[in-house]
Amino acid sequence: MNTGRLIARVVIGGLFVGHGLQKLAGKFGGPGIEGTKGMMESLEMRPATAHAYAAGVTETAGGAMLAAGAATPLAAASLIGVMITAIRKVHLPNGPWISDRGYEYNLVLIAALLAIVDGGPGPVSLDALRRKSRRGFPAMLGALGVGAAASTIAIELGRRGTQREIDLASYESSREPENAQDRIAPAPLPTEAPLPKKTANPSVPPTTA
Repeated sequence: MNTGRLIARVVIGGLFVGHGLQKLAGKFGGPGIEGTKGMMESLEMRPATAHAYAAGVTETAGGAMLAAGAATPLAAASLIGVMITAIRKVHLPNGPWISDRGYEYNLVLIAALLAIVDGGPGPVSLDALRRKSRRGFPAMLGALGVGAAASTIAIELGRRGTQREIDLASYESSREPENAQDRIAPAPLPTEAPLPKKTANPSVPPTTA
């Protein structure tokens, strides 16, 4: 059982680290931070840069902590939050099956993370070394609750950020006609007045040859 928990932690944590590096640095054929920003834009998670870095750092750091068995419930909670967000923003409309791009894989990872928290990280872990290992149903429920709350906060911040950008764009668009009216046309350059034409003096009779 101890060996099984170690294998589960290292494999699941390592895969999350890989996913995080795909997002942050384009490793393992990933999109990199620019591609992740584009994905966040399409999911209406704005500001996209902040959400892209948050997702990449959470997966990388959370995966590393899980693999090492360090603050295991917190590591699991952070990864559960990412998975719940992925389900809600991407996979939920497609149903459960992965063949339809559903949330099957995400749900399996959530269940595996909860199982690790429930059973504890095992003796080969930093938590055991520090004698601060937390396990059991309360720790599992706490990890699920914290992860769900973190997902809700992230999605709400993304919604507000998107609405803020829409409102700003709408305001700028409505200001354009006013700005056009406020512009003062440059004054015309002064021109010289035409000289008066010379006319014959009526008092002087014309001369003839």
